[in-house]
Amino acid sequence: MNVMPLPTGGKRTIYTMLVVFSSVILLMMIAGLVMRLSQGGVITLPADMFYKLLTAHGVGMVGIAGLGGSTIMWYFLRQYVQLHTSILITTLVLFLIGVSCILASIFLGDFAGAWTFLFPLPGHSMGVWTNEAAILFLTGLLIVGVAFVLFYLDAGRAIIQKYGSFSRSLGWPQLFSNSSDEAPPPTVVASTMVTIVNSLALVVGASILIMMIINILNPNFTIDPLLAKNMIYFFGHTFINATIYMAIIAVYEILPHYTNRPWKSNRIFLAAWTASSIMVLIVYPHHLFMDFAMPTWMLIMGQVISYTSGFPVLLVTTLGTLAIIYRSGIKWDAASALLVLSVFGWAGGVIPAVIDGTISVNQVMHNTMWVPGHFHFYLIIGMIAMVFGFMYFLIKDSNKGQDNALDRVSFWVYTLSATGFVFMFLASGKEGIARRFAIHFPEWQSYSAVASIFALFVIVAAAVFSLRFIFRLNAKKLMS
Repeated sequence: MNVMPLPTGGKRTIYTMLVVFSSVILLMMIAGLVMRLSQGGVITLPADMFYKLLTAHGVGMVGIAGLGGSTIMWYFLRQYVQLHTSILITTLVLFLIGVSCILASIFLGDFAGAWTFLFPLPGHSMGVWTNEAAILFLTGLLIVGVAFVLFYLDAGRAIIQKYGSFSRSLGWPQLFSNSSDEAPPPTVVASTMVTIVNSLALVVGASILIMMIINILNPNFTIDPLLAKNMIYFFGHTFINATIYMAIIAVYEILPHYTNRPWKSNRIFLAAWTASSIMVLIVYPHHLFMDFAMPTWMLIMGQVISYTSGFPVLLVTTLGTLAIIYRSGIKWDAASALLVLSVFGWAGGVIPAVIDGTISVNQVMHNTMWVPGHFHFYLIIGMIAMVFGFMYFLIKDSNKGQDNALDRVSFWVYTLSATGFVFMFLASGKEGIARRFAIHFPEWQSYSAVASIFALFVIVAAAVFSLRFIFRLNAKKLMS
């Protein structure tokens, strides 16, 4: 794979974004560990601080996953279309401004309404936080949303400028009309899908944020709570899913570098991404199975699409990964191992989600630790591993550095401890242990205590990945 050299501004911004990513990931992991230690009775954390940490942990993980995925998408998409470095820099600056507002609202303003900010909670705290803190939190989210909107507008402009339309960059002429032209590369197909779905999600998310801010300032401006919840989950579910659709580009681009086999867009690949473009937008009602006022047809749609939405792209990616490495003589190192691990994390994380997407199961399991088990599986072993693999590849590609024993040991520590950590969540959910509870009953505490041990080792391994990246940047002066 021949990678075009980054312009100086783009290089600095990409590396800065990855340093921000790894730093925030470590901080959020530490926050998660503190909460698990408290639930396990190892330490005593006041309930108000627990819910502030819960809010910061949730919104921080979602936001930083978006930033990490965007970094991968921009780095590889620029090989095919003309992107503006200035937009990437603006995205990062706005992201940091928005995050600063969010952190101030939580740790200075005591906001603790969770990252889902469900209406009308932000404006009805019963004195726990002020309206000003709620507005600052919602405004911070809005600024972060604007940052990503700018990112996708630039990506969409560049894709249309090169390919003429989104239908062409999704490969529809090759999929539906047997065009003899070469299909767009996987990176362009994936980037087009994400640009479409996340642009829609962010517009809806920004709309409900603005509506809620107005409602807090003027309570006479009313919002239907069910409509608000639909808009929030349409935004939230689409956005967090899109993070892995961006990060998977690293697998498509980097594994061919190791195997000397191209990853091309065939008709099955194109059909899978087109199907996922639709299904990822209509699957969110599986978050609303307990809302009896929801239209029945939407709940049925949520269950049916829950079974199918992840499988088209996941199937072609998993089979493609196995095919591209089979008898390829691949040289295993931290980058290639983390990327293959990430495909397993994505595939494995889908299974508990599909189980929870069954209405009869959801009524029992949804408000238990089973659900965070699913998305920690999806994020820690899937999406975050993709970004760590990308980071190792970048440094290796830049200085031809070799992995050492610490890298290899850290990979296995991360793999085994992350797997143990998520399975403790799933085991807790199986036993009916409630999620989002600051205080656990004594009979629940052993699950959290054991999970804390696994979490500690995950943090240690993630710290090694992050510090190795930062030290290599400094050693080679790659930020200059």
